[in-house]
Amino acid sequence: MKKEFVVIGLGRFGGSIVKELIVLGANVMAIDISSARVDEYALIATQAVTADTTDESVLKSLGIRNFEHVIVAIGENIQASILTTLMLKEIGVPKITVKAQNDYHAKVLRKIGADKVVHPERDMGIRIANNMVSNNILDYLELSEEHSIAEIMANERLVGKTLVELDIRAKYGINIVAIKRGNDIVVSPQAIEEIQIDDILIVIGSDHDIHLFEKKLFH
Repeated sequence: MKKEFVVIGLGRFGGSIVKELIVLGANVMAIDISSARVDEYALIATQAVTADTTDESVLKSLGIRNFEHVIVAIGENIQASILTTLMLKEIGVPKITVKAQNDYHAKVLRKIGADKVVHPERDMGIRIANNMVSNNILDYLELSEEHSIAEIMANERLVGKTLVELDIRAKYGINIVAIKRGNDIVVSPQAIEEIQIDDILIVIGSDHDIHLFEKKLFH
């Protein structure tokens, strides 16, 4: 069975989700209040509909409660985003992911029952800033306000040493959860795993500890 999604709001964020879900083989109903945007996705999405999702009767008529996951990607209209999320919750949608404009918006969305709240612009800003500040941090993904996953390029100080020798967890409080090695990935590497040239370490921990590790290692 193909997975089924609804994406509400076909701006850059919502539109990119629709395209990627289709590439991944899912069925996607794409909805926007703008008929011009809907026309743009008519040949991309499984189904494209022009609708006002703040109207509960409209949501019911579209059979949205039968979809397992709805993504609310409404852009500037915070009120429409909140009302749509509320309606989806009331009609019993199992999983709701919502794009937040700011922290206040996110707080309200969580209070009214959004299962997941995403901050695409803020998160991308954090990733880009971390990449700019350090040549060694290749990617940065925020897990919470204080914890992240980072990809760090191994340098000559690490090459040839095993994880047990480096003892990174005890010294810095972070865990190496995987190692990218060319086209391969070593998941949950053993303590005897030896770091090789061009290895990329995927580490998880508090932002403070990740930056401390990177600073001690590369400066």
